[in-house]
Amino acid sequence: MALSEQEIIRREKLQSLRNLGINPYPANLFPVNHTSKQIKESFEEGKKVIVAGRLMSVRDQGKACFAELQDSEGRIQLYVNRDVLCEGDDKTLYNQVFKKLTDLGDFIGIEGELFTTKVGAQCIRVDGFTFLSKTLRPLPLPKVDEDGKVHDAFNDAELRYRMRYVDLTVNQNVKETFIKRTKLFNAMRGFFNDAGYLEVETPVLQSIPGGAAARPFITHHNSLDIPLYMRIANELYLKRLIVGGFDGVYEFSKNFRNEGMDRTHNPEFTAMEIYVAYKDYNWMMDFTENLLEHCAIGVNGTSEAVFGEHTINFKAPYARVTMTDSIKHFTGFDISGKSEAELFEAARGMGIEVDETMGKGKLIDEIFGAKCEGNYIQPTFITDYPKEMSPLCKQHRDNPDLTERFELMVCGKEVANAYSELNDPIDQRERFEDQMRLAAKGDDEANGTIDEDFLRALEYGMPPTSGLGIGMDRLMMFLTNNASIQEVLFFPQMRPEKKQTIELSDEEKFIVDLLKKSENKMDLTQLKIAANLSGKKWDASMKNLSKHGLTKVAVDGESKVVELVE
Repeated sequence: MALSEQEIIRREKLQSLRNLGINPYPANLFPVNHTSKQIKESFEEGKKVIVAGRLMSVRDQGKACFAELQDSEGRIQLYVNRDVLCEGDDKTLYNQVFKKLTDLGDFIGIEGELFTTKVGAQCIRVDGFTFLSKTLRPLPLPKVDEDGKVHDAFNDAELRYRMRYVDLTVNQNVKETFIKRTKLFNAMRGFFNDAGYLEVETPVLQSIPGGAAARPFITHHNSLDIPLYMRIANELYLKRLIVGGFDGVYEFSKNFRNEGMDRTHNPEFTAMEIYVAYKDYNWMMDFTENLLEHCAIGVNGTSEAVFGEHTINFKAPYARVTMTDSIKHFTGFDISGKSEAELFEAARGMGIEVDETMGKGKLIDEIFGAKCEGNYIQPTFITDYPKEMSPLCKQHRDNPDLTERFELMVCGKEVANAYSELNDPIDQRERFEDQMRLAAKGDDEANGTIDEDFLRALEYGMPPTSGLGIGMDRLMMFLTNNASIQEVLFFPQMRPEKKQTIELSDEEKFIVDLLKKSENKMDLTQLKIAANLSGKKWDASMKNLSKHGLTKVAVDGESKVVELVE
């Protein structure tokens, strides 16, 4: 492991702390009784407080320092005076431990009393200092100059997503996004619970991937010797619970789809699905718009949310437009009663990429996605989808070619999908068989397996039911003004880090070989003689090997030993 100069210095400080009898990683509890936020909200001159967090800045004034401590709630100023911290003659705690061996980013515990500085700043006068955790890597610390310009910002997207722990520490706005994410889940959960619906859990590993048109991740169960699929949706299991007698069930589910990644798609994502007995899609539209208004207020304190250049208003009610009318409005083409061949030609005529594997449903979906979807900025329900697009949805009560389905569009993207659920087991079997024919035709998103157990459940009888699914990550994007799904996931999927390859010179390779032949360590003087290099080449080689973390020098009595780091 290659170490930077800073990392080497910090490791030396670590050892120095231990040499002073200080454990840099103590096991005992530190009795924190205040956060920075609590101090600021109820500031009281002279009050004794105990706080802990990271040291984020130090202004050295000789016998005293002003410093900044960051905890989970924000930052608070510290005043560390040598003679207050070290009342006796021994000033080691201040002169050595705090000033020389404590780095920015280290976790420290502070005891002291509150006071107001001459310039009116709230501050803790430190009379107790405890070392809690030594950091071996320096934090990237953005600095703001007098003009408000930020320098050394930690803003490289790949680094931020890969090292979210650093991102959260130095970019406070990021933490706020994830606090709002929890607020969203809490608001939605509260809305459902108040309505009397039950939160449940269903399997992530499934023998048949069902409930959506998507390509699954496949694994293998060794004990049962069967293939299993990571959940693409939890729909079929939740419906089984409705069959079992629950009036309303919901689940926040981790779903997995082995498909492309972009700014709005991650292979692992969170969906919420809810199913309510004795309801239809018209009731669910009213329920959904009231739900989202409630959630927007729960997250941001208002029904309005800014997303890019748009201000979205989640206040109910929302506009309702049929799929047929939408396509007709934006393309002039009426999809009603059209054959697969007619839809294929129409799509090609609109410049949309289509192929022979696509059935009617997929073709209509492609037309809508290319020509209509992006036009809906404010929340809008797109209703009454063609039957071919909705294999789990009930036939429309007024038109047998359509289904009782809606999708909620926000800023040109689908946020929610809902049905009057199909509960006719014979019709459901026929829809599954249609899906199998599409799969055989080459549609890799069509489900090529019939879930016989689910059909059996329907044969035992499912009451009229309406179901709703919401992409939580995408909704979160709109509520927090984040254009990328990676910004609302703590740990988005990333490619593995590329391992850095270290190119060594011939001289460096020779020194490494000498060490390997001597059980990975050798007296410094003997190694220098054995290497037989010029002073310049010796110094350069040893410096490089140390820089790359391949060697280290240890003091053994009066001699120095070079060790090869494995």
